[in-house]
Amino acid sequence: MIVLEGVSKHYRSFRRRGAVQALSDVSLTIHRGEIVGLAGPNGAGKSTLISLILGYLEPTAGQVRIDGRSPRPYVVATGIGYLPELIAIPAGWTVDGALRRFASLGGAPLQRIEAAIETTGLAEHRFKAVKTLSKGTMQRLGLAQALLADREVMILDEPTHGLDPLWTQRFRDIVQALRRPDRSIFIASHNLDELERVADRVAIIHQGRLDRIVTSGQASTATLFRLTLAAPCAGLFEAFPGAEAVEGRSNEFRVRGDLVSLNLSLARLIALGGQVAGFYAEESRLESEFRAVVGEERP
Repeated sequence: MIVLEGVSKHYRSFRRRGAVQALSDVSLTIHRGEIVGLAGPNGAGKSTLISLILGYLEPTAGQVRIDGRSPRPYVVATGIGYLPELIAIPAGWTVDGALRRFASLGGAPLQRIEAAIETTGLAEHRFKAVKTLSKGTMQRLGLAQALLADREVMILDEPTHGLDPLWTQRFRDIVQALRRPDRSIFIASHNLDELERVADRVAIIHQGRLDRIVTSGQASTATLFRLTLAAPCAGLFEAFPGAEAVEGRSNEFRVRGDLVSLNLSLARLIALGGQVAGFYAEESRLESEFRAVVGEERP
C-alpha cells in the first residue's frame, strides 16, 4: 500500500556549506491490513519521513508510492486520516464547531461526527471552546478529526502525547478497532511501550537511516527481567551468573536471557533454596533494539 524505495531527503543549509541530510536511502513497505510503528530519537528523520508520505515534501532521491500513485495525487483523490504531532485549531472554535468544519472540508458525512465524539469521549466537552481544553482533551480532538472520514491510509504522529493512562489504554482499543484488511496504519511515537502493544512491526530510524525493523513477535519477547528474592540466597549467582544487583533495593537483581534459559535458571535457583518473590520484564526486545540503535556509532 505505502512503498518507499531508496528515499533520501536533503535540505539546503543556510548556516553552512552543503546540504543537511534528513533521510538517506530509506526503503520500507507498509502493507494493507498492517499497523507499522516508527520509532527514533529526536532529529532521526521521523517528521521528514511522514511529510514525504503525505506529499508535503518531495524526495531528493528515490520514490514514495501510495497504492501505486505519488502521495499528493493519492491524497487529493482519496484522502488520508492524519493526526499531526501538534494540531492547531483556532482558539475560539468549539469542539463541535471544529469537527463540523473538518468534516465539511474532508467531505465526511456529518453523522460521523457523532461516532468520532463517542469514540474519543468528547461528549462532555462538545460545546467548550478549544482554548479551554486540556492538553489531553486537545489530543483527543485531534484524533477525532482523523477519524471523521473513512480512509484506507491513516497516519498518527505521537497520538498518545498528553493522554492520561486511562486514555492511553483506550487509544490501544481504538487502533485495534481501526484495523481492517484494506487499511494501512502508520504510527510514529516516542512511546515504545505503546508501539509494542499496537504495531505488527516497528521501524527504527537513527540519523536519517532505517536501521532495523522489529516484528511484534520479537518486540513482545523481553530480554531484561527484574528478579526479587524473599531472602538472600547463596546459590543466586550459580543459577544466574550474570545477575546484577539493583542499587538501593535489597535482594533485587537484573537478569538477562531468553525464556527457555531463564526458566531453567529459575528452576535451578529454587532447587538451590532460593525463594522467588517477584519476576517481571523490565525491558522488552523493542526497547533493547532501540537502545542498540541509539547507542550505535555510524561511520
